[in-house]
Formats: sequence, C-alpha cells, structure tokens
Amino acid sequence: MPTDNAAPGEAASGRHLILWDVDHTLVSIGGGVSRAIYAQAFESVTGRPLGPLADMSGRTEQAIMVETLRLNGVHEPEALFDGFYAALARAAEQQAGRMREIGVVLPGAREALRSCATHNAVQSAVTGNIRPIALTKLTALAVGDGLDFAVGGYGDDGSDRADLVRRARERAAAKYGHDFVGTRTVVVGDTPHDVRGARDAGALAVAVASGSSTVEELSRAGAHIVLAGLRDFTGHCGAALGW
Repeated sequence: MPTDNAAPGEAASGRHLILWDVDHTLVSIGGGVSRAIYAQAFESVTGRPLGPLADMSGRTEQAIMVETLRLNGVHEPEALFDGFYAALARAAEQQAGRMREIGVVLPGAREALRSCATHNAVQSAVTGNIRPIALTKLTALAVGDGLDFAVGGYGDDGSDRADLVRRARERAAAKYGHDFVGTRTVVVGDTPHDVRGARDAGALAVAVASGSSTVEELSRAGAHIVLAGLRDFTGHCGAALGW
C-alpha cells in the first residue's frame, strides 16, 4: 500500500522525482463521493448543510475550501482551516467503502508506476487533495505501492499548484539528499492546472488526456509531453527521462 515511511535510497545524479496527480490521472472516483466528503465535513464544522460546492477540477483543497465556505456565507474561511481539513480527512475515511465500490484504477497506471520504480525514481504525489484523502483513495483502490507520501505536495500546501511542486521537491531533497532540480522533477497530471504548476516550478510537465481536458488543450497549456493515456507512459517518456 502507499506509505509515508519509504526508506531513503542512494541519490544518484540522474535520479528523477516523479510526482503523480491522483484524480483522473491514476484513479477515477465519481458517484458523488467528493460532494459527500465536503457535505459531511461542512456540516461537522459549521453545523448546517452544505449548499453550493466550488468547482474542483484541477484545483487545490485550500482553494476549493475557501471558495466553498464563502459561497455558503462564511466570510472568514481561514479561521476554519484546521478544523475543516481534519473533518475532510474523517469524511474521506468514512467514504472508503464507497470508493472501493465505484472507483477505478485508470488503464496503464499500475504499469507506469512499476516502470518508474524499475528506474529507481522517487515517486510521490502532487495533488489538490490533502494527504489523508489522497492516501485513502489510493489505499481503497490498492494502487500506489512504492509512492513515498512523506515527500509529496498537497492541497493544504497552498492554492497555487506550482507551490505544491516546489514543496514536494524540497521535501524530497531533504529526505533523499538530492535536489531534483529542473526537469529531474516530473509532474504527471490531467489538467492545464497541472501543466502550469509544473512549468512554473521548472519541472517537466507530462499531461495525460484521461480527464476532461483534451490532448489539444493540454498541448496549448504548454505540456512538454502529452499522452492519450498512461498506457503510453513508458514508450513516450522513456527517451525524455533518459531511460
């Protein structure tokens, strides 16, 4: 299962840090699960039912939470951050059974993860989810073995996805003794937000048209590599990564 405690390895100069987005890149979990998590957390924190929910596509938990609270009449959302994050984590855990029931691992995801592992890459997540939600999703669907979640970038690290990438690089450098500078950090995601976050942080942007964004839209966003799906990952990314 995914871990927070992967042991540091020897950091070779050519080693890569591969940062995976979660939703619509590795897994897809529909069925109203995201709204159910937010509805439960919102009622737990505010004592009233959730009304409008902010657009979630490609955004960080912090940005979604702030907008959702304001849409529901909370004028100082920052005061509720800690309690809301904890409530989201609890709600996600309670939705784990539903995630297993309706969620799917996207085609090629397991193979792409294994390919990176065979090349001694450090793998983690850069996701709009907070870490407990990302862990719950990947654990529920039994995907993500070998991802070191201790060095990822998460939705409570900021509203700008580039900040998530930078934070993940800093954590990985501290743990593994290697800076993963420039395109030694690789971000794999399915939205233009992922692409812009990667590019703004100086990372290699690998975009996968497995969500709602098309190949053309991801190309226009500036992705260095655009894939139709993760089945194409090893063949198309190998040369760029020196594999």
